[in-house]
Amino acid sequence: MGINRDKPDLWKNDIIQSVDLYNAWFMKFAPRAFRETRVSTAKSVEHALAITNYLQNISPKVLEINPQILPILRMSTCPPIARDRLVGLAGVSKSLVENMEDNDNPRVSPRMGKAQLMNELKKISDIIKKMADPDIFVWLNENRDPNEVEIARSATIVADRLCGAVADPIIRNAQEKRQLAAIASFLKERGYSEADTGVKFNEMQAGTFAFRRNVPVRLTEDVENTINIPIDVLILPKTAKNGSLPIMIEAKSAGDFTNVNKRRKEEATKMQQLRNTYGQNVSYNLFLCGYFDTGYLGYEAAEGIDWIWEHRISDLEQLGI
Repeated sequence: MGINRDKPDLWKNDIIQSVDLYNAWFMKFAPRAFRETRVSTAKSVEHALAITNYLQNISPKVLEINPQILPILRMSTCPPIARDRLVGLAGVSKSLVENMEDNDNPRVSPRMGKAQLMNELKKISDIIKKMADPDIFVWLNENRDPNEVEIARSATIVADRLCGAVADPIIRNAQEKRQLAAIASFLKERGYSEADTGVKFNEMQAGTFAFRRNVPVRLTEDVENTINIPIDVLILPKTAKNGSLPIMIEAKSAGDFTNVNKRRKEEATKMQQLRNTYGQNVSYNLFLCGYFDTGYLGYEAAEGIDWIWEHRISDLEQLGI
């Protein structure tokens, strides 16, 4: 017997309640999440300005040593330059720009020859200097150093541009943190504890839970051909044996109905991979908040995927928790 997937008569009312919960959270907390990110981003912008002597020294050498400042420099122009547009304007390697803007490991292309690298970085530098926004960086045309007020003002403007370009991920990350916190609170109230960092999914102790752990799945019958898939929440019920396969939950939120149906195949693919690897009885579920319509729910139900609504978090108990 399912939790919600086999109760379509409840879906319409649950969708309304889920949308209301998401909207209430968004109105109250999303602006704060955006502001907090803007403040930290502004500090990064100020650091980038200092590195470039407030855009008066955007040399190839500076870019080579500090590749992470490139996204900030792109947002410092008039108009702001998209990543692919910079590649076209400067006539440089796309991989160079992508490497410099890699969130996890910003770097210049390691295999590019030194002469070519310096040449391409100079092209990027020339474009940034030529298009630097004179209304933001008022000291450039006056050929002087900026004062503290001008630095703070320009950093905030560029931070706004950067945050505006990634507004959806900022909101999504804040919502995911809130969802995981709700699950943690629910579990701790029932005597569960969080597993130690580094504990693998198949090493968990009964009565523990873990966030954001990798679970290996087979891509083919060949046991060597495996990949790791990330799972948001793993829970090993108190009644389970130590080291048993835990309950798996994906935290999902959505601020509109449009994008959810583009993403629904991701969960179906994960479910199939998990079943192929661990059998048909694997417990893989969704934790939903926001705009999930009947089309999305029907698709997931057909794939054998069940879900818990955040507005009725007590349904987690039906997983045997």
